[in-house]
Amino acid sequence: MAFAICGIDHLVLRVRDEAASLAFYCDALGCVEERRLDGLGLIQLRAGASLIDILPVSGELGRRGGAAPGDEGRNMDHLCLRIEPWDEAALFAHLRAHGIEPGEAGRRYGADGQGPSIYIADPDGNTVELKGPPEE
Repeated sequence: MAFAICGIDHLVLRVRDEAASLAFYCDALGCVEERRLDGLGLIQLRAGASLIDILPVSGELGRRGGAAPGDEGRNMDHLCLRIEPWDEAALFAHLRAHGIEPGEAGRRYGADGQGPSIYIADPDGNTVELKGPPEE
């Protein structure tokens, strides 16, 4: 094989409400706005070694995807963000302080093996999994 996959480079989300999405991904989850191309309607957020691209459905690129995210369909199944440290009580308190109700914590398998995780929903109903370190 001429190449090997090293990790997730970026994920692109079409969103209905730019401000709500930025509050969710930046304020609640700690992403940082890295780059903005207003002419295209693209906002790139740094998420560790990866990027999450936000495309408001009102922008040039966002309109290309058709109808906005909603009950009739999604733009993706879920995004999994690997986090450290895993302090369940502190994590739940932080999310609730931002108006986010976390799902039940469980042990799930991911790129690093079995470990704790929870599911939450962003303002457009996209599922985001927060995954802690692998169990030894």
